Amino acid sequence: MGTPAWIPAGGHDFGSEGGLYRRLRDGCAAEWVAYTWHPFVQGLSDGTLPLAAFRTYLIQDYLFLIHFARAKALAVFKAESIEAMREKTASIGAILAETSLHLTYCAEWGIPEAVVRGTPESAETVSYTRYVIDRGLAGDILDLEVALAPCTVGYAEVALRILADPNRRVEGNPYQSWIDSYSSDSYQAMARAAAARIDALGESHGGAARFRTLSATFAEAARLEARFWQQGLDAA
Repeated sequence: MGTPAWIPAGGHDFGSEGGLYRRLRDGCAAEWVAYTWHPFVQGLSDGTLPLAAFRTYLIQDYLFLIHFARAKALAVFKAESIEAMREKTASIGAILAETSLHLTYCAEWGIPEAVVRGTPESAETVSYTRYVIDRGLAGDILDLEVALAPCTVGYAEVALRILADPNRRVEGNPYQSWIDSYSSDSYQAMARAAAARIDALGESHGGAARFRTLSATFAEAARLEARFWQQGLDAA
């Protein structure tokens, strides 16, 4: 899949020139575009995404958040410093608070809490979340952070791509609140910090020598993200 000319080249709002994050991202260019400009994302941008697809995504995203919090808890254990432990501990609280907000958001889309919490995890949710946790269990903090980065930073880039889309629908787009969340200054700042952390860990934890393994992890996480979108379209 080619990259349209209007898409910000290289995602250069994230990471530093020559840093590990950009090397990882640019090393899986095809997988990255397939994820960050997936037909699901294009449907969010122009407002044509079937509601059934979005509702399926919302439910599975709630279930994903639970395991995302568990991955952050693992990051506390794997953290390289007390400062990093404090940061990861705070992020666990933020994610758990987000699960409550997510249930409220689902209700606004006509999905009762009982339905969200009673829905089993899809194969896509299981494969993605367990892959991330497995990379953390098998490796160190850098392995875990690299597995998490396509989610954290990728969503910020998705939002930027949508904002740059000449076919974007703003007026009357049912998904505008979702777009606003990930294009917000606060989320974009968090994503830039996550990319900068990958760069820093790359320096402190031998990222250059481990690039082949880390690149495989990053690319697989991007592929799993694309499948996470696709399950919504499949359900619709």
